[in-house]
Amino acid sequence: MELLISSFEFFVNNILTKAEFFVGILVFIGYLLLKKPIHQAFSGFIKATVGYMILNVGAGGLVKTFRPILAGLNDRFGLNAAVIDPYFGLNAVNSALESIGLTTSWTMIALLVGFILNILLVLFRKFTKIRTLFITGHIMVQQATTATWIIFYAFPQYRNATGAILIGVFVGVYWAVATNLTVGATQRLTDGAGFVVGHQQMFAVWLTDKIAPKIGNENKRLDDLKLPEWLSIFHDNIVATGTLMIVFFGTILIILGEEYMRKIDPTFPQNLSFITYILSKSLSFSVYLAILMMGVRMFVSELTESFQGISNRILPGVMPAVDCAAVYGFGSQNAVLFGFIFGALGQFVAIAGLLIFKSPILIITGFVPVFFDNATIAIFAEKRGGARAATLLPFACGILQVTLGAVCVAVFKLQNFGGWHGNIDQSTLWLGQGLLMNNLGMIGYIISIVIMLIIPILQYKKVNNPEFYFNNEVETTEY
Repeated sequence: MELLISSFEFFVNNILTKAEFFVGILVFIGYLLLKKPIHQAFSGFIKATVGYMILNVGAGGLVKTFRPILAGLNDRFGLNAAVIDPYFGLNAVNSALESIGLTTSWTMIALLVGFILNILLVLFRKFTKIRTLFITGHIMVQQATTATWIIFYAFPQYRNATGAILIGVFVGVYWAVATNLTVGATQRLTDGAGFVVGHQQMFAVWLTDKIAPKIGNENKRLDDLKLPEWLSIFHDNIVATGTLMIVFFGTILIILGEEYMRKIDPTFPQNLSFITYILSKSLSFSVYLAILMMGVRMFVSELTESFQGISNRILPGVMPAVDCAAVYGFGSQNAVLFGFIFGALGQFVAIAGLLIFKSPILIITGFVPVFFDNATIAIFAEKRGGARAATLLPFACGILQVTLGAVCVAVFKLQNFGGWHGNIDQSTLWLGQGLLMNNLGMIGYIISIVIMLIIPILQYKKVNNPEFYFNNEVETTEY
């Protein structure tokens, strides 16, 4: 018995509380299950572990840079600021979990549970009507991390293995149901390319596909418009993020003032001008974000290969759910830019509203939601509703991202940690589900899961030709 207890304590102290080693071991075991050579499994372990450690370096830099600004806003104006971006949200959840003595190792267990559940739902497709598998690894990590805080916050009594299973079931059902919901829209857009969207806006894609024809005209295309060439610079992630950070953090630092920042920030040298300080601080967010993203991509690519290999063996013919960027090559090229611009305009209007109505929570635009959510929505909107739908729907999405993002920060008590996931599904669907769980406890959790599981059954009942449903010969007309 003593040996068993000692082994468990070793596992908890050296692996479970060290997420980087836990991820590395998951990848190592996955490669062994795929009968890969031992040197390849070892290589996967090293890459996954180092990738996670790089993520921690980026997250630490973001916290170090953001903390004085958060403290200043709170001290001078009583404001709590949060960046709506899944990487800032991931960082915020890490800090929130640390504040209650936990780590993201529970997230990794939940990730495994969710992935296996998605496979099981497809295996039993005759009953569940699920035919899609979520394989976008970095999105799975971000969503599982956010769900970890939502579940642990709603159920403090289950901040343990039981909670990890609850998180796994929650995200696993969401991945299966939401990706399945995008089948019709994606196949219509891509002329049956055989994949679906596995990202952060799947419910929004389905809704866009329904609303766009009602508010626009598919014959009035964006490609008929001529746009200035300089706008194309915002296709680059680093340029767009750096510009957004200069605009938002530069404005905040100017409002806080040079004298105040010299007083509260020990890293502000006396011989450095305020303008240089603002540029340096603002662009530091882009630097640490790039480091964090590099780490995520590094360990996620290994994790995805390990998971995908297993799924391919078990589920031949399943429709893969991949990154939303995969659809950008099928729609109008101008739709991506229009989605970004009008989504950003919607966010700026909503942020102005927060300031005018003196919201205690200030939202700061993050790159991932404002670009990827709105570009994706614009692509689908333009296909079904032309230029009008491709401008109105991203604008509306931008407003919802900010206003409901502020509600999420308040509801999930993340105002002291500087970030929220920020993507549209998480700020609408997950907000509603989080409220159900916060107010109804386990009954709210069960209601959330059952409603999601009913959706694909209703989808199946509405198709005109059920024979096509499981054969990847998806109807491209209506459902």
